[in-house]
Amino acid sequence: MVEWRLIERDQRDMLGEGTLWSQQENAVYWTDILGPALNRLSLDDGAIQRWPMPEPLGWLAERMGGGFIAGFQSGFAHMSLDPLSIVPLSDPEPHLPGSRMNDGKADASGAIWCGTMDMAEEQDVGALYRLDPDGSWAVMDSAYGVPNGPAFSPCGQWLYHSDTAKRVMYRFARSADGGISDREPFIRFAEEDGYPDGMTVDAEGHIWVAHWGGGRVSRFTPDGKLDRAILLPAKQVTNICFAGPELDRMFVSSAAIGLPNTVYDGGFYELFPGVRGLPTNLFAG
Repeated sequence: MVEWRLIERDQRDMLGEGTLWSQQENAVYWTDILGPALNRLSLDDGAIQRWPMPEPLGWLAERMGGGFIAGFQSGFAHMSLDPLSIVPLSDPEPHLPGSRMNDGKADASGAIWCGTMDMAEEQDVGALYRLDPDGSWAVMDSAYGVPNGPAFSPCGQWLYHSDTAKRVMYRFARSADGGISDREPFIRFAEEDGYPDGMTVDAEGHIWVAHWGGGRVSRFTPDGKLDRAILLPAKQVTNICFAGPELDRMFVSSAAIGLPNTVYDGGFYELFPGVRGLPTNLFAG
C-alpha cells in the first residue's frame, strides 16, 4: 500500500513548519522558517506559490474576518497576501532578541496557542503563549528549549504541547476559562525515535506526531500508546495537518537544514492515513 507521495516543486524548505489547511481557499499553507518564506499548495489545481518573508515566520492562523495572524521572530502580526501586507500587532519578548516563534495554531474558542524559543537552542527561555481575540496575550508555560505543537483533543479536555529538545510531549488539563493546569509528561521519545515535533489530532482523538530525526509520523492513542507509524524518506519531519473537503488528506512538512542536498529532505508530502482530521480553527480576532 502506498502511504505517501512527494509533492513535486522546485525548492526545498530549509526548515518547513506551520502546516495549515484553509477550507475557504481549498489550499494548504506552510512556512519555511529559515527561508524565510511562506508556501501555498492549491488543492484545486496543484499550483504552488511561495512568498519571501522579511524575517523568520513560524506559523500563521486564519482569521474569521479574513487574512491571517502570523507568528514572526518579532512577534504577532496581521498578514494578508496578494498583495503582501504585514502589520505588526505586538511583541511578547522584546527582552529576548535572539528568540523567535516556532509553532502555533488556534483552538476551538478562537484563541491562538504558540511557542517561542532561543534560535541558537542554547537556553531554555522558550514559553507557551495564548493570544486572545482582543489582542492580549499571556504566558501559559515556560522554560522550553524547543516548543512544538500545540494540539487539542476533540473533547476539549486536553492540550498537548512538546518540548522537542527534551524529547517529551506534555498533556495539560484545560479549564472552562481557557486556562491550563496539571502539566504531565504524556509521551516520551527514545533516542532511536528522534524528537517529537509538530502534531495534530484526528477525529477519533488520536494524536499524530512528526519525528524530527526519526523519518516518520506516528499515531498515538488518546491514552498515549503507539498505534502505528508511516515511514518517510525525509529524516527531519516537522509538521502535520489534515486537509481537503472531507479532511481525509494529510500533508507533512520537513527540513533540509544540516543535511546533504537530496530531493527528499526539505520536501513536502501528502500522506494517506485512512482516517479523517478535524476542521481548522479560526482566530476570532
